[in-house]
Amino acid sequence: MSSTRVLARALPAALTALLVAGGTPVRVAAQPAATGNAPYPARCGAYVSGSDVGRFVPLPRGDLWCPLIADPKAIRSFVSYQRGDAADFARNVAAVGIADQFAFFRIAGARAGDGIQLGVSAAVFAQFDLDAPSFDLLNADYLIGIPITWRRGGFSGRARVYHQSSHLGDELLLRPDRPERENLSFESAELLLSQDVGPLRVYGGGEYFFNRTPADLADRLAHAGAEYRSRGGARVGSIGSARLVAAVDVKVVDNSTWRTGVSARAGVEVGRAREGAVPGRRWQLLGEFYDGPSPYGQFVRSTIRLVGVGFHFTL
Repeated sequence: MSSTRVLARALPAALTALLVAGGTPVRVAAQPAATGNAPYPARCGAYVSGSDVGRFVPLPRGDLWCPLIADPKAIRSFVSYQRGDAADFARNVAAVGIADQFAFFRIAGARAGDGIQLGVSAAVFAQFDLDAPSFDLLNADYLIGIPITWRRGGFSGRARVYHQSSHLGDELLLRPDRPERENLSFESAELLLSQDVGPLRVYGGGEYFFNRTPADLADRLAHAGAEYRSRGGARVGSIGSARLVAAVDVKVVDNSTWRTGVSARAGVEVGRAREGAVPGRRWQLLGEFYDGPSPYGQFVRSTIRLVGVGFHFTL
């Protein structure tokens, strides 16, 4: 037998002996799988290091909950062009979101990817009238929340308490045909549960609104949806890997009568061709459709249909 073959066989055994020397086991982080073979949370960017298994981890990176693709109020940064049809809203709209989240701690489970996490998240969602000479600000929604997220295999959940306040733009208030301003704010207790099934994900839950101003705002909401992320990705030169994504998000709100909002998005998501120890951020180019009660705070009493296209960015 050649010396090269002997070395090839002896080296793994020698490394193993070094790792357990002195009776002290050493954990080695698992190498990330190729994105095409990875489970759903790895494809969506959810992250738990293999070296964190069974540990309390302060100030961890990432999250255990995959962000919702089609939810108009998902915590993400984005810029979209939307074409609207509501009489009291703009016809051509630029919608912008700026968001971030920060994890305080994570208690990792016995299996890589499992655990429970506590953090804080915040976002500002604003809409601008592209037909106005100065692109007037129409509405701005401010959200801040405390989410608890968890995952066990393909099952995950998010429980969150958050505050939202909404404000009309100054330029809009100066118009002669300005809409009536409301001092609109509320708190919400939300619970969402999700199950991954291969390339598919289904989720459902609801919210209870309290401390509502004005008092006749809806007090509850049912929320469900489904998503598809293709298993494999197509290489795009040195840019990374692109995969198909599609989602439908449905919210039914109780506001004297039940009103249903349907949001659908589909397009491509671009990330690294092969993830490193910490998943990279992704961006999405999505076609967008929405029909139902306006998702924009000061126009919540209106019914609106929006069609557009947007760039979305993971946190």
